[in-house]
Amino acid sequence: MTARPVPTSNERVMAEDDFIVSKTDLKGLITYGNRTFIAMSGYAERELLGAPHNILRHPDMPRVVFKLLWDTIQAKREISAYVKNLAKDGSFYWVWANITPSLDSRGSLIGYYSVRRKPRPEAIQAISGVYQALLEAERRAGDGQAGMKASLALLNQTLEQKGLSYEEFVFGL
Repeated sequence: MTARPVPTSNERVMAEDDFIVSKTDLKGLITYGNRTFIAMSGYAERELLGAPHNILRHPDMPRVVFKLLWDTIQAKREISAYVKNLAKDGSFYWVWANITPSLDSRGSLIGYYSVRRKPRPEAIQAISGVYQALLEAERRAGDGQAGMKASLALLNQTLEQKGLSYEEFVFGL
């Protein structure tokens, strides 16, 4: 695996009719990626398969968003979120992601499945400000659990002030 890319201000934009599809195992290691996933990430398929999905994590993404995602899918529920990803060359791309747990015939978790599409620009503008505030809360409180707790408290406060659940908030953007 190559070194972590240095983020740039270059943006990749998905086509309106593109869908990024990927599957991971229970640990978040990539087991499948469609051609659009491979192209947008900038990695070769051989670099992606078996790699942790978080190789695409952009540093502008608050950790609390991924905690919320993991907590939800590990509880066998689907979740949607706006995610800013980091491509191999340091460029970034935004997606509207829907992540679902994959279950076997007995209802046991066997992995995760994600389908992403191009987000609306207005939604990205709105969520970017929220994410910046969450990141700042994480940084002020420090690494580890303190940062995560501070960011989660701010997210919950934001949702409470709006009188919305997380799902109602993101679907309303």
